[in-house]
Amino acid sequence: MAEGDGVVGRGIRVRLDGGAGGSNDVAALKAWLEREKPLEELVSGGRLRILERPRGDGPPGHMGAGMEILLVVVGAGADAFFKELVEQTRRAVSAWLANRRRVESGDSPEPHVDPVNPDEG
Repeated sequence: MAEGDGVVGRGIRVRLDGGAGGSNDVAALKAWLEREKPLEELVSGGRLRILERPRGDGPPGHMGAGMEILLVVVGAGADAFFKELVEQTRRAVSAWLANRRRVESGDSPEPHVDPVNPDEG
């Protein structure tokens, strides 16, 4: 993406591997992230988009593509802003996972939160 087109070529990919909930967990985590105060403010201010999309890879032993969450930074963002956004996302995912363990039985998914270039998939 070009710098002048309003979208920075950076994002944060959130994947859940394992666990019993599958795509239900992805949808629940996306809803959780959308309600997290700092992230919610960035979304409502137009600086962040939170998307659910098919995964490009499939965990071993799983049928189908599965889903992942992508947080896309909109507009210019300083490195310090992006690093804090990655950390905030990791904290939000950890809080969601702790809540899920309190209310759900079975194996918990293993979250992965990684900075990415959204164009690379």
